[in-house]
Order: sequence, then C-alpha cells, then structure tokens
Amino acid sequence: MDPIVITYRYCGTEPLEIANLIRVEQTIEFPFELSSIWIQENVVGKVEEIITESPESHLIKISYNSEVVGGELTQLLNVLWGNASLFPGIRIVALELPDSITSHFSGPRFGIEGLRKLFNAPTRPLLTTALKPMGSDSATLAAMAHTLACAGFDMIKDDHSLANQPWSRWEERVTLVSRAVNEANEKVGGSCVYAPSLNLPFNQIQDAAHRAKELGAGALLVLPGITGFDSLRVLAHDDTLALPIQGHPSLLGSLVTSKQEGIAHGIIFGTLMRLAGADVSIFPNFGGRFSFSKEECVEITLAARVPMNHIKKMWIAPAGGMTIERIPEMIEMYGLDTALLIGGALSRGNLGENAQRMSKLVRAL
Repeated sequence: MDPIVITYRYCGTEPLEIANLIRVEQTIEFPFELSSIWIQENVVGKVEEIITESPESHLIKISYNSEVVGGELTQLLNVLWGNASLFPGIRIVALELPDSITSHFSGPRFGIEGLRKLFNAPTRPLLTTALKPMGSDSATLAAMAHTLACAGFDMIKDDHSLANQPWSRWEERVTLVSRAVNEANEKVGGSCVYAPSLNLPFNQIQDAAHRAKELGAGALLVLPGITGFDSLRVLAHDDTLALPIQGHPSLLGSLVTSKQEGIAHGIIFGTLMRLAGADVSIFPNFGGRFSFSKEECVEITLAARVPMNHIKKMWIAPAGGMTIERIPEMIEMYGLDTALLIGGALSRGNLGENAQRMSKLVRAL
C-alpha cells in the first residue's frame, strides 16, 4: 500500500532531530524506543529524505503508512498537521496522497463539469457574487438577490458573516432570498442559485442545510475553518441534499500566511477543500485586500485541477476586493474554469447596471 508523503520545510539547525520528533509525534506520540518493533516499522513515520537548502532551511520528507489515517478526514488532518503545528519553524510545503486514501472520499459532487451543466455554461467562467453588508434586513438582501439573478448571475451567496443576527434571522433570510431568486429565474428563464451561509452552531448545520433546500436554496456556503472540514465532507456526501457547495476561507488564513510556519496555500484551499467536497473554493486573489501572491494563487489553482484519482476538478473563486475591470486579467491568469466573485464593487453606483455589465462581459467570452 502506497504511503502518504508529507514534505516539511524546517527553519532551524537540527533537521534530523526535528524530523525524528515529527515522525513520532504525528503517529504514536510515545517514546520510540519503548514501542514494539512492529510499531516502529509499521506505524511510526519514516524519514525518506532531508535536503538542506541553507544552514537554517531544510526540506524534510516523511512517509506515513496510509492505514494510520483509518480512511477518515479527521485523522488525515491530525496526521497532516496535528501536534506538528505546535513546533515552531515548520511549514508543510507538499502533500502526496495515494489512491488508497483518496478512494475513501467523494470529493466535489458537481465539480467543474457538473456546474457547467447546471448553469448551461459550456465554456465561460461562472458569474458569482455575495449579498452584503451585514446590518441589511432580509427584504433588502432579497431585493438585491432578485436584481442580481435577473442580470444572469449563476450563484449568489450570503456574505460569510451573515448568520442569525436580529436584523436578518437565518430562516427569514433564506426564505425571502430563495423566493426572490426563484422568482427572478421564472421571469428571465435563468438558472441562478442562492447559497445561504451555514455559519451556524455545529449541531444545527446538517438540519439547516436540508431546511435551506426545502426553502428553495440551490446551493450552500460552508466555512470549514469554523465548522470543520468534516462538516463540509458530510454535506457534500449527503445524497438527500445534493447541492453545490462553496467553501469559504474564513479562519483559515493563519494556516497559510506565515512563510516559515503553517501549511501551503495549495494544500489548504486546493487539496483539502477539494477532498472534503467543495465544488467552489473561495480564496483571496492577489492584488486585492489580502496578502496572497500571484504564485500562491497559481498554487491553489493547480491543486484544484490536478488529477486526483476519481475526485472531480474544483472551481476556484479568487476574490477579495475584485472589480469588473479586473475580469480580463483574472481570466488570462486562471483560465475559463473560474468562478468570478465580485461583491461590494457591484454596489458602487447602480447595482442592476453593474450586474448587467458584468454579465454581458462574461457571457460574451
């Protein structure tokens, strides 16, 4: 059985010592010399290679028996980063998952081809946006959604911070916005879907997802940094739900932003989002409000689309302060398999006119 292979970059002067710490800590968390020979040989990770880049920078490649994961996403995350996250100066830069691991997961239900069929968009990018700002009442957000759906948008999500605030209770908002989007679809012959935010207590998420579908929502927004990657997996795998899912980066930023610690951008927003079942992975585009570089965004894109056993390819949604004027640049960089997510900028001026302008631009591609 092929192993899981993780490559760490270690900033320090004792790479072999830290490699031995990691391979034990990420598996048995027990004195190596006190464990049985069988455990030492079959359970504890193995140091495959150490490459010294400079006196204080080293690449450490460790392989793990795939059976230590037990076929579950929660334990995969634990082996990936678990206690290693407590050591300073360590960053995961590469992850190789064998088919014996990926075969346990369904991945995106729709993926790139599935959403193209759903939205009758054989080649163009997807048109997506977010309902903002927090503090708006549900009727106001529903009116915005109706305008956007009439303009031909494919997906309209809640802003991730819309939860169950008193000025827009969750069920009221989902009811009114779903109705507004579906009425717009009937009016213009569209196929727009609304994705309410499942920024809710964990014990409410699955019931809320089904309730959203009953109320007419056609997609979901999940925040795996808050509710867990496995909550995303559960919803994506649910055949009685069967809705497209957008994965939001909230609370995941600190895993990737340090150059010396954490996990590579492509693993978090590409590999793990995709493995857990997101059809669309939202992340900050370069040149926006956040600090992601062009290289980091490309890394995410490659991870979303690279062959991964039976797992479908995933849409990317580079976002965060994007404007209509940047659409040509984004398409040139990311290609047509991109969900163009422009939010607040559409409200600068007339929302309806801006939405129509964006829709016309994208549909002409």
